[in-house]
Amino acid sequence: MRQHRRNCFLLWAMFGMLALLVMPSRADETTDPAIESIIAQMSLRQQVAQMFVATFYGNPLNEPSRDFLQTYQPGMVALLPSNLGNPQQVAQLSNDMQAAITQAGGIPLFVAVDQEGGIIAHLEDGFTRWPVPMLLTATQNPELAYKVGEAYAEEMRAVGLNMNLAPVADLYTNPDNPIIGRRSFGARAEQVTPIVTAFAQGMQSGGVLAVAKHFPGHGDTSADSHVTLPVVDYDAARLHQVEMAPFVGLAQGGVGAIMTAHIWYPALEPESLVPASLSERVVTGVLRDEMAYQGLIMTDAMDMDAIDINHSPQEAALMAVMAGNDLILTGAHVSLEFQAQAIEGVIAAVEAGEIEAARITSSVRRILQAKQQMGVLDWAPVDVYMADEAVNLAAHAEVVTAMFEEGIAVAYGADQLPLQQNALLIYPASQPSLWRACAQYAPYQPMGYSDTPSADESAWARGAAAGASQVVIFTRNLAENAPLLELVNGLPPEKTIVVAMHAPEDWQVIPEVRGYVMTYSPLFAAYEPLCAILSGALPAKGQVVIDMAISP
Repeated sequence: MRQHRRNCFLLWAMFGMLALLVMPSRADETTDPAIESIIAQMSLRQQVAQMFVATFYGNPLNEPSRDFLQTYQPGMVALLPSNLGNPQQVAQLSNDMQAAITQAGGIPLFVAVDQEGGIIAHLEDGFTRWPVPMLLTATQNPELAYKVGEAYAEEMRAVGLNMNLAPVADLYTNPDNPIIGRRSFGARAEQVTPIVTAFAQGMQSGGVLAVAKHFPGHGDTSADSHVTLPVVDYDAARLHQVEMAPFVGLAQGGVGAIMTAHIWYPALEPESLVPASLSERVVTGVLRDEMAYQGLIMTDAMDMDAIDINHSPQEAALMAVMAGNDLILTGAHVSLEFQAQAIEGVIAAVEAGEIEAARITSSVRRILQAKQQMGVLDWAPVDVYMADEAVNLAAHAEVVTAMFEEGIAVAYGADQLPLQQNALLIYPASQPSLWRACAQYAPYQPMGYSDTPSADESAWARGAAAGASQVVIFTRNLAENAPLLELVNGLPPEKTIVVAMHAPEDWQVIPEVRGYVMTYSPLFAAYEPLCAILSGALPAKGQVVIDMAISP
């Protein structure tokens, strides 16, 4: 079956067809008798609670949290950094939560985490450290993206997690965006869509539901919805052609859930200051009706200031349900008491006739179908003592290496490679392993610099560069490191190659140099592939996935 799914995906990738068989997350046209039987036995309270995503603090599961799970029986829990630890600790917590709710007669939970890779990766201790998603897009290899998604799922399922609040489908169209940035898969929809879709498909093939966020697109904002309500004021044509394009591909590819953004789009919602997450025109009108999306629709966290400065948790929950969301993510800073009040508020609204009971049941049906298709309804505890081994770190290290081998990009100056054997390599002295990785290929000249180079170091670099025929400088976030920027700008641009080890945007603050290389992510795993590419032992396959002016 897995090989069949791969073959279906490859046909889609080659010919632009939809590999819907890969993604078991779209609601069936016909009702499932097993699902209908479960719904028939559920009280209104239990149905409403299925629509809520609970959060709580700490690990292990404490008694107030256990009591909340058993009393309210929410449909999902989103784990916070305070809940997480090593694989055994996470596995034990997921087992305890599922046992608590099932022992009380509840339906097994979706248990989710933010594991985007790169900047946002809440599974850390004992889990793979994944590069930023841009590196994956730079490979332009959907089959590798699918494999990476499978690897994410293997690590998550090993510890009892069955939903990932990823991928970020927002395009990196605004370099001043304070919240998306390198969380994005890239700037261009035509590059991003096949990769982000393949990644989601691979993850779901491994039994972890993918959540694409933040619809209709958070990429071109200059404000952070955690602290205010951003506005994206493009016309509808632009939104459909650019911002929404990756979401369309994901929806057609069967992504299990889509998260709505706390952003106002006047072209889609003319009512003043109504965010997409609370807009019936956006949630139901655009996503559900126009795009014919049949998967789960989830709000972003309702404790973000874009929402909670105007609405209580109870008010926001009511508005989210009325807009058409299936799952309400209450957020990390909402107490169990306020989460309970939000649930009670929706129950009361149904009982008062403000919300039709059928509206609740339609969401519950989708949630239960998704749980059935991901195997959640057949929950069994994971083996806590085998969790470390089941994460399978060694195999996934090879996947990370493949990402760098195929994703490191020579933006310009390919004619400068391979490096001359006596090239001067100026590298961060705190990373001697980078120098060792390159030194194995040729007798390069080394020069280390400190994290914030002194004026003397800049002078030494200029002197060394003056006598070198070729200079390579490895940089890290030049816009945030004035001393390092001064060092780089003092080098002779006509013979300098800049290797951006962290932020690919370093090109913006330097003069035009002879060559520019991007690793997209600064992980140790990048060093060997990078040095092999610089030395000509590996071809440079990666693509540029940010917008930059490139000189020939």
